[in-house]
Amino acid sequence: MLYTPDEMNKPSMDSSVSSRRRTSSPNLGEIIYKKYLTDELAILRLKPREGKVPDFQAGQFMALGVNLMHEHNRITYRAYSIASPPEEKRYFEFYIKMVSKPRPGELTTAIFNLKEGDPVYWHYPNGFFTIEEKRVDGSLETRRLILVASGTGLAPFISYILHLSNTNTYRKIILLHGARYAAELGYRDLLESLQTKTQHNWNFKYIPTVSRPDHPLSTGWNGNNGRVESLLIRNSEGISKLDRIVGEKITPKNSFFHICGYQGTIDSVTNLLTSLGFVTNRNKRMDGSFDIKTETYGS
Repeated sequence: MLYTPDEMNKPSMDSSVSSRRRTSSPNLGEIIYKKYLTDELAILRLKPREGKVPDFQAGQFMALGVNLMHEHNRITYRAYSIASPPEEKRYFEFYIKMVSKPRPGELTTAIFNLKEGDPVYWHYPNGFFTIEEKRVDGSLETRRLILVASGTGLAPFISYILHLSNTNTYRKIILLHGARYAAELGYRDLLESLQTKTQHNWNFKYIPTVSRPDHPLSTGWNGNNGRVESLLIRNSEGISKLDRIVGEKITPKNSFFHICGYQGTIDSVTNLLTSLGFVTNRNKRMDGSFDIKTETYGS
């Protein structure tokens, strides 16, 4: 997942970030793995040249830098969510989309086109889009964790889910992922496999949906159709697809949402949820509590 411009230093719960030049000494790494999902979507792994992956929290981002020669050999950065879990100390993993509209970005293109063996600069992980583990009163957060992603907004949730699996979480987890085509449902095999895990009371559901099911890149798709927010729209009986899947109505008492993706997705999902009594981290209740945490990225 890549972040929107002008917000690299934004100190808020919505730590949306993007490219900027840094003067501090960067770390050097090497691309050790690249897998194309489509011509515009890929998974990259970066191994630090020295030492192991530093500690970080699931959901944080990291700035990757390349040397654009015409920029007087200065390193230029763009920040991406880390898809690998904190327990993975061999490499960082990133889920990256090549943005072609309205026009390809030079930096994004350079990073997307990195090949195995290529060097890349990086800065230490940062960001606030992390898992809420406690309530405002200090008690453990036990509500169902519902993760809503569009496109590469999936990246931080892969880190969440793998971390929670590694640490034997007690919480129920549901991931809703919307993509244009079935081929863009990144990590689908992994997520379907995690649904079958039964150790330590693991309870995880993966609910993907495709908005362009008739496209050649969706050939063979027979799952949910529509944008990800369609899973939350309630019918004339007041029941949504998500309600039916979990077997009860979703409420602020039983569920906590994390939403990551384009602003349009976040606005649509947030509007549906606030009508049900959910409160965002930007509009907290008087006691500081909230039920929705968001992270925005741009094209």
